Amino acid sequence: LSKIIRLVEEAQEQKGRAQQWIERFGRRYTPAVLVASALFLLAPFAFGLSWETWSARAVVLLVAAAPCALIMSTPIAMAAGIGSAGRRGILIKGGAHLEHLGAIRAVAFDKTGTLTHGEPIVTDVIPLTGDANELLALAAGLEHYSEHPLAKAIVDKARAAGVSPAEVSGFEALTGAGARGIAEGRTWYIGNPKLFEGQGVDLRTVGPEITRLQEEGKTVVLVGNEAGVRGLLALQDRIRAEAKQAIAGLHALGLRTVMLTGDNARTARAFARLLGIDDVRADLKPDDKVRAVQQLQKEHGAVLMVGDGVNDAPALAAATCGMAMGVAGSDAAIEAADIALMADDLLKVEEALRLGRKARRVSVQNIVFSIAILVAMIPLAVVGVIGVAVTVLVHEASELLAVVNGLRAAALRSGMQ
Repeated sequence: LSKIIRLVEEAQEQKGRAQQWIERFGRRYTPAVLVASALFLLAPFAFGLSWETWSARAVVLLVAAAPCALIMSTPIAMAAGIGSAGRRGILIKGGAHLEHLGAIRAVAFDKTGTLTHGEPIVTDVIPLTGDANELLALAAGLEHYSEHPLAKAIVDKARAAGVSPAEVSGFEALTGAGARGIAEGRTWYIGNPKLFEGQGVDLRTVGPEITRLQEEGKTVVLVGNEAGVRGLLALQDRIRAEAKQAIAGLHALGLRTVMLTGDNARTARAFARLLGIDDVRADLKPDDKVRAVQQLQKEHGAVLMVGDGVNDAPALAAATCGMAMGVAGSDAAIEAADIALMADDLLKVEEALRLGRKARRVSVQNIVFSIAILVAMIPLAVVGVIGVAVTVLVHEASELLAVVNGLRAAALRSGMQ
């Protein structure tokens, strides 16, 4: 709760580009108005004009030129949008991030734990030497200390089959590839095919089996050492029920969808075809995901990255806007992201983007309206067409209109863009 309070306080302090522009404008505009009013007060002494007339014009100018509506135009819209998002289970860490949401042109998704439940199950255990239980025991021993969802699935499979994990020492996680450890006096590896190719292992004999499993949308994990592969395990994750609808909703907004995953290309393409995702970047390590996000920004402009794991944290930070799955997501991902989905509902991605678009649109409307009022009122004040009473009335009415319009950012009807 204290962290949420701190995030809300920080959200009030963060400013988007529109608000930053208003403040830069104010640093030049306000002194100019004050100097002009002072000149109006001095004009009677310099030119023998009526003191009452020109002092009244000076006061009218100060009131007419006050940029109150302009100053509150963006904060009102952003605060309303952030508040509305919070009630919908979307925690946005600042007005700048809500503004960025309104400019997004492409959405990149992690696969495991984001588009899927992150709870894969072992579907196939294929020993090449020995029996299935021996392979499963070695795999479970190697994965016993890993926190990866695939590792947990392998350990769970061994437990369900009544197989005790092998005794493994010297465990080392190999980021984006797998793990290794020492068992029976030898160093064993468990991971994706690229890990074994990097060790110089010939995979030609198991290549057709790997291809078959991957084309079924399964993730293939190999167990072996430098001498060869001892066996294969195939795992499959369940796609989130709302994932396909969420992707379709983003396409309806005219956005490009991309999947960034450390999984192999065949499995990734099978998932992408099923969900209707436009582009796939596979076999990515954490730093590869960062480069992929940067490339997408060059190709499309503003990019939203949606992820959940520690490996996604660098990409979340590199994107124009990062969004973490708040319940399933790791602490590192939530900390690095600009937005957290508290219910892990992918449909909230579209909802957040529509809120961002509306808040941005309302903010621009307020800015244009406020500047138009200033442009109309200042000349009338200078030539003395309007008096103090009319100026105050118009001034206060413009503020109220800016507030009322800004609060519209909190309303979001179904299908609104």
